[in-house]
Amino acid sequence: MAELRSEVVVVGGGLIGLATAWRLAADGIQVTVCDPTPGSQTSSVAAGMLAPVTEVEYGEDALLALNLAGVAAWPAFAEELEAVTGLPAGLHRTGTLSVAYDADDAAALHRLADYQRRLGLEVEQLTGRETRKREPLLASGVTAGVWVAGDHSVDNRQTVAALLRAVELTGVQLIRQRVVRVLTTGTTAVGVELDNGDTVLAPHLVAAAGPWTAQLDGIPAELRPPVRPVKGEILRLQVPKAYRPALNHTVRATARGFSVYLVPRPGGELVVGATTSELGYDTRVLAGGVFALLRDARMVLPVIDELELVETLAGLRPATPDNAPVLGASGLDGLVWATGHYRNGVLLTPITAQVIAETVRTGVLPELAEPFLASRFRSHGGRPQGAPEEVPKVVR
Repeated sequence: MAELRSEVVVVGGGLIGLATAWRLAADGIQVTVCDPTPGSQTSSVAAGMLAPVTEVEYGEDALLALNLAGVAAWPAFAEELEAVTGLPAGLHRTGTLSVAYDADDAAALHRLADYQRRLGLEVEQLTGRETRKREPLLASGVTAGVWVAGDHSVDNRQTVAALLRAVELTGVQLIRQRVVRVLTTGTTAVGVELDNGDTVLAPHLVAAAGPWTAQLDGIPAELRPPVRPVKGEILRLQVPKAYRPALNHTVRATARGFSVYLVPRPGGELVVGATTSELGYDTRVLAGGVFALLRDARMVLPVIDELELVETLAGLRPATPDNAPVLGASGLDGLVWATGHYRNGVLLTPITAQVIAETVRTGVLPELAEPFLASRFRSHGGRPQGAPEEVPKVVR
């Protein structure tokens, strides 16, 4: 069994882990990423929406601020990633159209639009006719819409490929093994143990394990954030050339009370999602999920019937009780969290990488991320809820 060493170990090779590793390595820090199948789990299943406005929920003001920073960070992030790798980063700046099918759906959409405007967000309410003018293949029964020019999408599989190339070019060591345990000495994390028995020692660890956060042994139970897997099924369809473009923009629809989104890609792919179910680590695609997605999608986009069903997938979103991520200090010296992004993992990839890299480099968590410390979930034991936490900086 080998004993390896690094300045920083990143546990998890999804979008968040890879982007953080790239940011640190670009600053000359020696980084090791541990993941048995980097980029192939949740990060490759997602639809890739960058939708801080259309996905805003009542009462999530702090998360909205982070999400808006996330979408603002994407253009520069994509440009830099493409310049470094020569590969497409997958950013598509097409705007998002929220649509309502019947009168009840329209009433709910209008209430949400009123809330969005009260938050100072830019939204434009549309009649059914105006909505269908923007997307001519929408069903004639669509009664209303809301146009959001600043919500976009990303082909996340292209982003994964580019990040894998970026970490290679910046000298990141990629170990295709699962981390089974965080190694500690007293209250300090000192490294990780891999499932082949090897260890990687490092003064700084970044836990970006997504829905598998709860499976990291070696961390005291009272310090583990309450991150759980939430299953989501998703469909990928191919639009025949005769119908292209089936959609010009991302469409988020409510059809008789059910929500569905449709994300077009250049080249004719259309991504339809997503179901939500709490079934632990079950990633089977079930017939009921596929049926529900197709039922709701064809209600607003009837041409769905003519598209080839290319792929059905299920992924696991890393959810927390307040739907917000866990960022920064863990309660163990040397270990920081970058997990729990739930439905916003793709959206928050650039800003999370920036925040966590800065935290590791300087020992200071940026103010934007302070509402997302793990300590907000602690009511008993450990540090008091909301108490400031410090992270040691990289000493080179």
